[in-house]
Order: sequence, then structure tokens, then C-alpha cells
Amino acid sequence: MALILTITTTLLCNAQSINNTKNHTIMSNKTMMNELIQNKTATTDHSNKSILARGCDPALSLQFSKIVPPLIGNAQYVPTTDDVTFIEQLKSKKWSVVFFAPGACRWSAAKQPIPGGNYDTKNWDLEQYKALVYELQGNGVQIVETPYEQEVIPLLQKSLKTARETK
Repeated sequence: MALILTITTTLLCNAQSINNTKNHTIMSNKTMMNELIQNKTATTDHSNKSILARGCDPALSLQFSKIVPPLIGNAQYVPTTDDVTFIEQLKSKKWSVVFFAPGACRWSAAKQPIPGGNYDTKNWDLEQYKALVYELQGNGVQIVETPYEQEVIPLLQKSLKTARETK
């Protein structure tokens, strides 16, 4: 009886811990999105420029792609969360900016594989991704990376000021 009670208590505590972690992540994402929405709309027109983003979370990437363009001057913003799509997009056209989202940067900094990798990119870090970007895009592309969500909009705005036009 005591063993069953101990196992049940342990399972309940583990479930609560997982739920708390999930709720914290959801709240962090909501907080980040609220902060982005509160930013002013960009006054500079960057509609002739484009950003290819490599993130890890499909839902967050999609949400981000809807919120960000007005904040950065309406540059085209294309999110990807897997390397097949990311590499196809890199090969498809010239991009003004290639952006590595905070999650991808944190995975790389932790020496962990970035989610969404494939057979060819298994265990790559950001340095290997950046080398591929320069190989396919040339030196004219700007690369933006940060592990901090609050830095994303200012860094994208700054890079777009001097980025090449792609439209």
C-alpha cells in the first residue's frame, strides 16, 4: 500500500512539474508576443527587403511572422523550422537577412542539435549554418542571431537599414 502511494505521489509531482514548465513556457511566449505588439510600428519602409528565419517552434514562428513585419518596415518575413525548408528557401532566391531565432541560438550555445535538422545537418551548430548561408547567398547577406527575444526587433531593424534589396 505504501509503495502504491509513493508511486502515485511521485507521478503526480512529476506531472505537476511538467505542467508548470509547460505553463511557464506558454507564459514566456505570451509575454514576449505582448512586448512585441507594444512596440511602435516601424517608420522606415523595408518592403523591398526580405528575411528568412530559422526557428525551432512552428507555432511560435508562425505567430511571430504575423506580428513582426509592421514592426520592421514590412519586409517580407518567411519563417522556417526545419532544414529541408530552410535550405530550399536559401537556394530559391537572394535574401536581405537570414535570421536565427533565439531558440536556435540557445540550442547551439548549449552544444545541442537545433531541432528540425536533417541527415546532412545533424549536429550542426550556428557556425556551420552561417557558412552555408554565405556559401549560398554570398557576402551581401546580413545574418542576425541572438538568444534573447527582447533583442530581435532592434537587431532586425538595424540590419535592414543596410541590407540589400531583394524585390
